Amino acid sequence: MSRRSFPQPLFSGADLDTVIRVTGYEDLRGRIDTSRAHTARIWNYWLGGKDNYPVDREAGDQIKAIHPGIGAYAQADRLFLGRAVHHLVADVGVRQFLDIGTGLPSADNTHEVAQRTAPDARVVYVDNDPLVLSHARALLTGTPEGRTDYLDADLRDVDLILERAAQTLDFTRPVALMLLGVVIFVPDHEQSYGVVRRLMDALPPGSHLVLSHTITGPSVPEIDAAVRFWNEHGTPKLTQRTPEQIARYFDGLELLEPGLVSCSRWRSGSPPGEEPEEVAMYGAVARKAHS
Repeated sequence: MSRRSFPQPLFSGADLDTVIRVTGYEDLRGRIDTSRAHTARIWNYWLGGKDNYPVDREAGDQIKAIHPGIGAYAQADRLFLGRAVHHLVADVGVRQFLDIGTGLPSADNTHEVAQRTAPDARVVYVDNDPLVLSHARALLTGTPEGRTDYLDADLRDVDLILERAAQTLDFTRPVALMLLGVVIFVPDHEQSYGVVRRLMDALPPGSHLVLSHTITGPSVPEIDAAVRFWNEHGTPKLTQRTPEQIARYFDGLELLEPGLVSCSRWRSGSPPGEEPEEVAMYGAVARKAHS
C-alpha cells in the first residue's frame, strides 16, 4: 500500500543494512522482501531515486518498455498533492491531514507543504510497507509548532487507523483525508468504496477527501498492458478503475472545481488553452458538508 516516491538525500543509495543500522529498526528486516519487485521502490526508480533494488529496476524497465510515459504519472500525482494541500491550508484553513499510503519519503511531503504555510499543522502518515516505515521514522519530522506522526497500518484497518490517529489529530475539527494512488491496491470495488466511506464518516463537516487513481478504458490500452505485466511480476497487485468508478469515491461530497480531472490539470495555474498534457492518473478534492 505505497505510492509516490521521489529522491531523498539522506538514505539515497543506502542498502537495507545501512537503513536499519541508522534507524535502529532491526525488527523490520524480516518484513522487507528484496527478491520481488515492489511498487514504491519501482516508483522511486522511475523518478531517479536510489531506494530500490535490482529486481525493481528490471521490472521498472520492462514496464516502461510497455508504457514509456509511466514516469509522468508519479510527477503529476506529486504536483497534485502539493497543490491540493496548499489550497486546503492557505485558502480553506485546514490544519489536519491523515495521509494513508504515504510511500517512500520525498521532497515536499504533505507535512512540509502544509507546515510551510501553517507551522501548527498536524499530519499523520499511514503505510504498511516496512521499507517505507524504516525511512519514515527517521525522515518525517515536522515543525516544533505542529505535529507529525507515522502509523504502521493497512488502509483497510479503518478502526485501528482512526483510534491511533486520534492521538495526534482532533476529530472534532476538519481533517483532510489523503488517499493518493492507494485505493488501487484494494481489489474489491465495494470494499474500497466502503473503506473510504467509513473513513470520511468518522471525520467532521468541513473535512475534505483528496484522492487520485490511475484510470482504465479503451483510450489507454498501454496502461492496462502495463498493469497486467505488473500483476504477474510485482507486489502488491493493482486494480484499475474507470473515471466513472473513481467518481463514486466522492459520492455524498461536494467536489471542488475543476472536479475529477487528470492530476496534471487540477488547478495547474496554466492559462486557458495551455494546460499540461493529460495523464491517465485522475484526481479530485471534495468537501464534506454535513454528517
